[in-house]
Amino acid sequence: MRERRRLRMGVLALVSLLLLGAVPLYFGMRTLSRDPVFDTLDALDVPAWAEKKTVDNVSGSRWCLQDCRLRERAVESEQGWEQTVAVYEQALAKDGWRRWSVERCPEEKVEGSYTCWRRDELTLDLWVRDPACTPPPIDGAPAPSAPTAPAAATCTGSLVSVKVRNAIDDERTGPTPTTDPSLTGEDPFPTLTDDPLGEATPSPS
Repeated sequence: MRERRRLRMGVLALVSLLLLGAVPLYFGMRTLSRDPVFDTLDALDVPAWAEKKTVDNVSGSRWCLQDCRLRERAVESEQGWEQTVAVYEQALAKDGWRRWSVERCPEEKVEGSYTCWRRDELTLDLWVRDPACTPPPIDGAPAPSAPTAPAAATCTGSLVSVKVRNAIDDERTGPTPTTDPSLTGEDPFPTLTDDPLGEATPSPS
């Protein structure tokens, strides 16, 4: 009886240790697999109609090994882009993000609204625009140049794209290169001619 009691106590102790270790291990693996930036985006105070369908994508290393992490989120909204961008900008400002006026925001002119934001060590690009109403190809056939009337009825709402990067990896946070002669000085090398070999120097007679 004493041996059975010891065996039972040993089994209970082993099970308790496994349970106590499994819970921290579970949450630790969950933390490593889930980027906390996406949790921050999930916590944005936007209405349900502004985040009907969400698709996340992540690339790069969280510790900036070779490439820093890039977080991308695509969201579908039931309202037009004007109403959608208003609620997203209000939610970002409420969450501590600040508008960031910087060149190359965006890189080139786009439709809809494209704004940039900063908070702590992160930068955020917010692009809200109308959805692409052209229906996809069917059985390899090319898509029509303009949507038909029935398809246009289903093409409503707007699309939201969010990109979050580490500020140290965002080239827009660094100084802009300049070619000001006062900073670079004079060119010490002579101007080259069109002749790659140059002109022959006459030898003294």
